[in-house]
Amino acid sequence: DLPGSCVFPTHQELHKDTSHLYNFNWDHCGKMEPACKCHFIQDTCLYECSPNLGPWICWRKERILNVPLCKEDCERWWEDCRTSYTCKSNWHKGWNWTSGINECPARALCRTFESYFPTPAALCEGLWSHSFKVSNYSGGSGRCIQMWFDSAQGNANEEVAKFYAATMNAGAPSHGIIGS
Repeated sequence: DLPGSCVFPTHQELHKDTSHLYNFNWDHCGKMEPACKCHFIQDTCLYECSPNLGPWICWRKERILNVPLCKEDCERWWEDCRTSYTCKSNWHKGWNWTSGINECPARALCRTFESYFPTPAALCEGLWSHSFKVSNYSGGSGRCIQMWFDSAQGNANEEVAKFYAATMNAGAPSHGIIGS
């Protein structure tokens, strides 16, 4: 299910190969595997629509930073994308936008995701310049953001956001994040 409260036009736009939200072409190195593309749709919907990313918004840079992503979500994303192709290890910057949509920069080679992202953490942390940080925690722990959850059971990320907001407000160090 979709995280947060994606409204229909936003959600519908995310499913296009080149979304008008950002003019971003997922198929910049040939057709992306459908299972892989699903993760990017979820990622974008989480970013666009989740009301629970407040603790990780870097206001000066107008972006999210170091969101603790549940380890199995990252591992599944990597597994589903490892055989799709890309030309960059950081999608946050460095594209050729002269045509109006993202294209690989000059001399960038299309290779498998696994070539550019040898580990799940390399994908989840490097793809968007550290928007995500792979957590040691699993979904349901209340300590990591889930891209995938059953909304009939409620929004699994509300408890996580409340926990980290309270932790940050108390000035306590965050726990459960690899490398912190």
